[in-house]
Amino acid sequence: MKKKLIITLIIIILVIFTFVYLLIFKNESNSLMIDLIDKTILEAKEFANKYNLNLVIEEEYNSFEKDKIFKQSIEENDEIKENDTLIVYVSKGINYEKLKVNELGNVPIMMYHGIHDIVDNKYTGGNVDIDGYQRTKEAFIKDLEFYYNSGYRMIRLEDYVNGIIDVEAGYSPIVLTFDDGLVNNLRVTGLDENGDIIIDPNCAIGVLEQFKQKYPDFNVTATFFINGGLFNQSKYNEKILNWLIDNGYDIGNHTYSHVDFTTVSKDKSVQEVGSMYNLLDKYIPGRYVSIVALPFGSPYNKEHENFNAILNGIYNYKEYNTIATLRVGWEADYSPFNINFDRTFLKRIRAYDNNGKEFDIEMNFEILENNRYISDGDKNTITVPKDKESSINNLYNLNIKTY
Repeated sequence: MKKKLIITLIIIILVIFTFVYLLIFKNESNSLMIDLIDKTILEAKEFANKYNLNLVIEEEYNSFEKDKIFKQSIEENDEIKENDTLIVYVSKGINYEKLKVNELGNVPIMMYHGIHDIVDNKYTGGNVDIDGYQRTKEAFIKDLEFYYNSGYRMIRLEDYVNGIIDVEAGYSPIVLTFDDGLVNNLRVTGLDENGDIIIDPNCAIGVLEQFKQKYPDFNVTATFFINGGLFNQSKYNEKILNWLIDNGYDIGNHTYSHVDFTTVSKDKSVQEVGSMYNLLDKYIPGRYVSIVALPFGSPYNKEHENFNAILNGIYNYKEYNTIATLRVGWEADYSPFNINFDRTFLKRIRAYDNNGKEFDIEMNFEILENNRYISDGDKNTITVPKDKESSINNLYNLNIKTY
């Protein structure tokens, strides 16, 4: 009995000794690497000193936060030993000069109307009509590929007019708009078993949704400016409008009957704008943007007697306030941080082909190569070359950086 007790005590002592050895000595010689990503150089030095590692610090320009570690040579949970070499890569921030960051550059607002699922047409390039307001599906797809491959990323029109430019560093914002609420913008082919709309993949939204899947970083969106007929599919009006908003698109005002403001009275102007806002209130209250796309681009100057009626008015006892209007312009407009920016009268680019002439897509984007908005990757700052600082109008009270 006494012998068994002694053996038991010896076993217990051996177990305790083994545990203490592993805890003290084994862990000292075979520790595990920790995750240093997003840590500072000081934290890396403290870790290296604790385990007697040879620390090497490499600094690189990177979109990661300045002075933070964004990569390490030894992976987390890998075994480390005394005198091992640990390399940490620390961000120097964004190389604004290399990326040519300029947040005072111009922003293209592309103006589309109809997208047609046809191949052959008798007009220039992808134009379906002589003026190029209607475009083939094939040409529209090529347009989107061109924008993406040229370093443009989509933003919402409402964000643009409100100075919210959330685009990755080194890339440029682009805005897509569609006028008239044509059936081929969003064609419904029926309802599924859940009562949700089934969308023709060959219409504009069908194409955009395919791009959304293909290029998740494209941030696919667009604003659709509609008249009293909405999308001319009365059976599905409410479903179409809500589907668009629920899926990242916006709805705006194109007047009730596509009026030419240079040919009507001020009262008629109020009626056209106000009745369209009231119709949107009926279907999507509080969910549309208070922006008017001017039919025919009229009036052609802000001094016209009807212009104030487009911005503010009361119709059927309901007040409306328009924050921006869109012209049928010909070129990109200013950055929202530029002293010349005027969101109440914005220019657009007609998305059409004309062999690189008369402000078609090709001509406009050649011009933009010399003056395009290039983002610093931070929507809360305005970054520009030092010599452009005097052209900043900081309406939105953002931080300003120069280089």
